[in-house]
Amino acid sequence: MTIYYITKMPAQVNPDLAKERENASFGVQKLTNILYGGAEKVRRRRYIESLAFNDPAYSHDEDPNFLSRDELYSFGLKDAVTTAQRIKELNIAEEDVDTYRIAALSWAEPGIALHWIAFTPTIFQQATDEQKEKWLKPAQELSIIGAYAQTELGHGTFVRGLETTSTYDPATQEFVINSPTLTSTKWWPGALGKTANHATVMAQLYTQGKCYGPHNFLVQLRSLEDHQPCPGVTLGDIGPKFGGNVNDNGFASFDHVRIPRENMLMKFARVEPDGSYIQPASSKLAYSNMVYLRGGFVVQSGNVLAMATTIAIRYSCVRRQSEMKPGEPEPQILDYQTQQYKLFPQLAAAYAFWFAARFMKDQYLSITGSIEKGDMSGLAELHGLSSGMKSFTTAVASNGADVCRMACGGHGYSHASGLPALFIHGNGICTAEGENTVMMLQTARYLVKCFVQSQTGKKLPGTVAYLSAVQPSPVASTKDMSTLDTLVAAFQHRAARMVGHAAKQMQREMQNGKAREDAWNSCSVLLIKAAEAHCHFFVVRNFVDTVRTSDVDESVRAVLTSLCQLYALHGITEHAGDFLQDGYVTGRDIDAVNSRLCTMLSRVRPDAVALVDAFDFRDNVLRSVLGRYDGRVYEHLYEWAKKSPLNKSEVHESYYKYLQPFLKSNRAKL
Repeated sequence: MTIYYITKMPAQVNPDLAKERENASFGVQKLTNILYGGAEKVRRRRYIESLAFNDPAYSHDEDPNFLSRDELYSFGLKDAVTTAQRIKELNIAEEDVDTYRIAALSWAEPGIALHWIAFTPTIFQQATDEQKEKWLKPAQELSIIGAYAQTELGHGTFVRGLETTSTYDPATQEFVINSPTLTSTKWWPGALGKTANHATVMAQLYTQGKCYGPHNFLVQLRSLEDHQPCPGVTLGDIGPKFGGNVNDNGFASFDHVRIPRENMLMKFARVEPDGSYIQPASSKLAYSNMVYLRGGFVVQSGNVLAMATTIAIRYSCVRRQSEMKPGEPEPQILDYQTQQYKLFPQLAAAYAFWFAARFMKDQYLSITGSIEKGDMSGLAELHGLSSGMKSFTTAVASNGADVCRMACGGHGYSHASGLPALFIHGNGICTAEGENTVMMLQTARYLVKCFVQSQTGKKLPGTVAYLSAVQPSPVASTKDMSTLDTLVAAFQHRAARMVGHAAKQMQREMQNGKAREDAWNSCSVLLIKAAEAHCHFFVVRNFVDTVRTSDVDESVRAVLTSLCQLYALHGITEHAGDFLQDGYVTGRDIDAVNSRLCTMLSRVRPDAVALVDAFDFRDNVLRSVLGRYDGRVYEHLYEWAKKSPLNKSEVHESYYKYLQPFLKSNRAKL
């Protein structure tokens, strides 16, 4: 891959971009410090990134966009191995490892990344201390490489429906891992195809003639000597995908593969030597690693939007097109209100998701800390929030990345823009580790349960406590839709009303004779909309809380307040019917929202470039000709195109093979 993305800020910057930066109302560095947790963390992050950016071991002559699948996999594996070696050689601290990996592997995420993202965390979260002694260090040291094998050919999100079995044999004190059907074949796990030699395999646990549901088992897949599949294990790559083709997503089937009893991850549940099953304190503990992964998708969603808006907004300041007024110079396309309406809500969402991800990380650490002490009370809330937020944020990010791509016109369609790759990534995480509709229904199930509890006076936890509040009766009065308090109250009312309506409609369905399962299915569209409204309210409220409580310069607070208002106002315009439905807001209120939204577009416009600069993405990470920090788009787009393999010769060999004889034949007939 050609590292044509610069590692240092260039001296020559497009004059339009330079002017944008000069006219910003706040100091970019101050906002960057807020996003990354302080000036020292920013300094440290940049230093760690520089270790990768300036390392010639990561420089290649080939551009990844011009490589075959086989070459992509090979280069990805090479860089992943180099990354692992450098982390040891440079003695990168644990808290800096992710920063280094992202910088080193910014051009693509190889399959081995799943070892770090899923396999090792699963051992850390679900293994006993004795099991960690045996497996965690080899995993961390990469003396073994693992995959997280849960999804099957026939089942994905519905984990309880998985068909792979693990049957305990007390005579030998072994589990027998088996794939009884074609559809029980493990399908999709990253690194499973060609890279991993171990996997945590999710399988239905059978012992003493009874099934106890899905549990995780550590299974060796390949020989540590020659990497050949172990006896009884069939492995392979599943083939090209929509994107992510550096990753060897694979399949695996098991033909009565025996593993020791100790290979069941037994931190929460265990099987004794005689086959007795000791159940966990909570059935959801087995899914704690999925909660962790889903929280990571909220982070990724914020990053996708942040990168996409950085590219599109910088390019929209460089690109000049058409005439706003006859005879005047062509304006920057970001001066068109329609372009602002496309891009600024995506920018606001990027900030909103960034702050939401921070809240969720803090909550995850708090609740997992409580779990370690035996307190399971926060697990249901965490599961409910992470499922819905995974669905909500990935859907917005996928759509937002495509909005940014189309806002860049034809050049946005080129891989040189970096936007197709961002869209593909955003689209892929909509179905990874839980299909979004099912994820939102899981949140809806939790919300209905909480609503029913609220009707009996039970105290609800923080993120759903609003369901216990007495909702204001709709009154035909005009509201001041410019204040943050009014906006938060509107989103809270919408969420509470929709959750209550869905729950009551389900109760009516059951009162009319439907079984609970049928009533649930009949109300599933209402339930999804209610869960979406809940997530939307959570994001708005958290954004407002962050703006108000952050220790920031007032100029930074002012621009964040504008972004926060823009995010909420845009949400109301996009879902106006929900807010109007019971009369909580009026038609005049919606008119005021639309007018205020246009005002906020104009207010954000002078700071747009500074706001994306604050994300602090170096060109090496952004991987976009259109989004270059220096704004020198056209000359680098031309240079990028010349690198196409089709340009290696003036006349392609296929001309002589196909086109030349065809043309000669046609001319001979004239």
